[in-house]
Amino acid sequence: MNNPFTFDFGKKPLQFISRISQTNEILENFNAENPSRQIYMITGVRGVGKTVMMTEIAGKLKDMEEWIVVELNSTRDLLQSLAAKLYSLPDMYAHFVQARLDFSILGIGMSVENATPITDIESAVELMLEEIMKKRKRLLVTIDEITNCEYVRVFAASFQIFIRQRYPFFLLMTGLYDNIYNLQNEDSLTFLYRAPKMVLEPLNYTAVRKQYMDIFGLDMDAADRMTELTKCYPFAFQVLGYLYWENRDNKTLDDILPEYDQYLEEYVYSKIWSEFSELDKKVVFEMAKNGETKVKNIRENLGMKSELFSIYRERLKRKGILDTRTYGEVSFILPRFAEFALTCMYR
Repeated sequence: MNNPFTFDFGKKPLQFISRISQTNEILENFNAENPSRQIYMITGVRGVGKTVMMTEIAGKLKDMEEWIVVELNSTRDLLQSLAAKLYSLPDMYAHFVQARLDFSILGIGMSVENATPITDIESAVELMLEEIMKKRKRLLVTIDEITNCEYVRVFAASFQIFIRQRYPFFLLMTGLYDNIYNLQNEDSLTFLYRAPKMVLEPLNYTAVRKQYMDIFGLDMDAADRMTELTKCYPFAFQVLGYLYWENRDNKTLDDILPEYDQYLEEYVYSKIWSEFSELDKKVVFEMAKNGETKVKNIRENLGMKSELFSIYRERLKRKGILDTRTYGEVSFILPRFAEFALTCMYR
């Protein structure tokens, strides 16, 4: 049997723990007769499973006859790409030709005799949506890892117009919190503040433990140790499972920890660290160095006023680094992040 785990980003692994509640919320809303939401933004730290969740939802809707699902690349002209992909769908192409829609000037399809060419890409998409609506279908567009770039801003502004006109157009996007936050702050896109954001947190502990028990035939204590080493962080769940599978006959769990740390650092943690400010790093260093979780003690050790510390605590919470749910305390969400931070301190 091949290794059932993978650490390729965005690829749905063989051993996959679904986020049932959040997935069902989006599916039920999008499939409702009168949806209250036509957009969701999935956010969270790198490796938390944003792309996998979006792919799962898109796959379920693609299997339904009434849905058209299109995936777009956020680094390209999104309106142009959407129009081109819709036109290339065999069923929709025939419908557009029958409706005598001429998109040739926009570089999409061929000219239609005695039809007025459409010269504006937003108008072209709007006409396509009208035809989709006539066929009683719904359109889902998925965009992975959005940033605050011109293509995304233009597309989001057009989407706002389309939903005001009651077109059956639905949008599912993933992105890091800071990128979504920056996009929302654009003056023309304040409607995104009202768009629901799914903040992905660690996986269910019991589900992770059960997978390890079932796959490796472990008793509960051994599976508990593996689960605790991952802190139910999806990428760590995959990496530790992968390494344990590859070395289960000749190495112990302790033996593979250095390699586990190396994968976490090279694939995720180094990139996260590069995006920290100097004060972000100081807060993390202090927590890692002393194992301190009390906010008051961390703040006093750093010589920071309460107001300033609160800003950086919130920043690190938004980045998916700190758990702040216990009053007066903070702790690391990511597994072995303290150990990683200490290696950075002494480099």
